Amino acid sequence: MKENMEFSLTDAEFKTFKDFIYDKSGIFFSEINRAILENRLFEIMLKYQYKSIMDYYEKLKNDPVEVRNFLDLITTNLTKFFRNQPQFEALEKEVLPDIAKRNEFSRTIKIWSAGCSTGEEAYSIAAVTAYILKLTEGWDIKIIASDISLKSLMIAKEGIYKKERLDEIPPYLFDFAFEDFGDIIKVKDDIKKLITFDYHNLKYDFSYKDFDIIFCRNVIIYFDQPAQKEVIDKFYKLLKPYGYLFLGHSESLFGMQTKFKFNKVGNAITYIKDEL
Repeated sequence: MKENMEFSLTDAEFKTFKDFIYDKSGIFFSEINRAILENRLFEIMLKYQYKSIMDYYEKLKNDPVEVRNFLDLITTNLTKFFRNQPQFEALEKEVLPDIAKRNEFSRTIKIWSAGCSTGEEAYSIAAVTAYILKLTEGWDIKIIASDISLKSLMIAKEGIYKKERLDEIPPYLFDFAFEDFGDIIKVKDDIKKLITFDYHNLKYDFSYKDFDIIFCRNVIIYFDQPAQKEVIDKFYKLLKPYGYLFLGHSESLFGMQTKFKFNKVGNAITYIKDEL
């Protein structure tokens, strides 16, 4: 296949790949984002010179490693530090103080950044949590950051970013959590060691549990309603009683049958597991 050739999926091919992606990840491709899938598959056809797209599909069916590579290619990795500032203000001013009071004797806190992409969200959470709880005061902070993209996780583990990506970080947190090297910044080791990065597909069960807080922002928007409900129910089970769930600003549990309780903090919305 040549780069200047036109490529499009037949309706039958689109349905085949759409159903395959949904089955493996819960991600739903509608007709609206069909062109995105076609562009990604065209890249694969060019790179590996498959004679037909169904030849690639046959490989996918029989190669788990290629399935991971494929899901990595089609997922969106747009993120930045301190995205949706009101949520981080809620985390700093209400959520963390509330959990710190409840966990005063155990002095532990466990947070999950689900769909962490290249790590900006996880490091933002770690910086705020460490600053509020003060690393020197003996708190055991554990942050699990997971994603379906191995490529994104490799970037996240490095903890090195272009300085322009930190335009929304409060100055006091910049000095607390990052080292400045001119055009790039590096996450300080004291912050990096709080985070465990792990590969995880939200369609499947997670080996960790008993979280105080779960962040899953701008992820379930790519799922259809049944898949969203399945993921939200998993989050409910994995949270401790009165634990907090943060979703993206365009995501909501409105209309979904769930045990989560709506909770507004300033200009931010969180959800609480309101039971023992």
